[in-house]
Amino acid sequence: MQSYAIRVEYDGTNYVGYQVQPNGPSIQSQIEKALQLMAKLPKDQFIPTIGSGRTDSGVHAKGQVVQFDYPAEIRPENLLRALNSILPDDIRVNAAALVAEDFHARYSAISKTYRFVVNNERFPDPFTRLYSLHHPYRCDIERMQEAIEFIVGTHDFTSFCSTKTDKTNLVRTIYEASVTYDAPHFIFEFKGNGFLYNMIRILVGTLLQIGDGLKPVDELERLLKVMDRNEAGPTANGNGLYMMEVGYSEDPFSGPDAYTL
Repeated sequence: MQSYAIRVEYDGTNYVGYQVQPNGPSIQSQIEKALQLMAKLPKDQFIPTIGSGRTDSGVHAKGQVVQFDYPAEIRPENLLRALNSILPDDIRVNAAALVAEDFHARYSAISKTYRFVVNNERFPDPFTRLYSLHHPYRCDIERMQEAIEFIVGTHDFTSFCSTKTDKTNLVRTIYEASVTYDAPHFIFEFKGNGFLYNMIRILVGTLLQIGDGLKPVDELERLLKVMDRNEAGPTANGNGLYMMEVGYSEDPFSGPDAYTL
C-alpha cells in the first residue's frame, strides 16, 4: 500500500458537505467512488480517505487535503489525471503527492485558512449568488475592521460554536483575521490552528451586525467573555465560505514526489 495526499477544490453547491452522510451526496463519497473505479475494486469494497477538515453543506474549497492508501504504486501526475477524468465537473484535484506513513491530513496540519465572501449589492447577482452571501445593507467596513481584531490570539470560542458540536475543548488560536472591500464584495479572511463547527459563519454573521450598526464595535470582545452561543449573531449561510489552504510544517505538494497543476 502506498500513501498519497491530494489537494482538492470543489463547488459545494450540490453536496451535503465534505464528509459522507446518509442524506445526500458528499465530496468524500465522490472521491472514494473514483478511487474504487481506478483500483477496479468490487462494489462492496472501497478505499477509505481522511480529509483535513469538514465543510458544511454548500461550502466550497480551494485547498482541501485528502489522504489515502492506494493498493498500487502510481505516479502523482498519473493519479491526478486519473481522478480528474472520473470525478464530476464540480470537483477537481489540483495537486497530488506520495507521502510518508506518518503524514496525517488532519492531525499533521498546523494551520487552516478560510475565506468568506459577502455580496453587498442591492440585489443578488445571478452569477455569484451560489458563491457569496447576499447582504444588501449599508455596512461600515471600518467598524468591522476594528471589531475583527478582538478575535486574534488564543480564546475560548464557545459563543461562536454551534451547540451541536461534539468537541469539548473550544479553545482555538487565530493567527490572522481581516476584512477588506473589493467592490461589491466584503472579503473576510481567517487563519488559525483550527476552527469549530459553524465558527466562521457565526463570526461573519456577528461582524455584519456590527457593520450594520446593530451591535457595538467591541461586541466580539464581550462575546468571548460571556461564552454563550445565544448571545452571538446569526449563522451566516454557507454559500459564501471557502476552505482556502491547509498548512503543514513541510508542504507535501512541494517536494520531488509531488505534482501540482
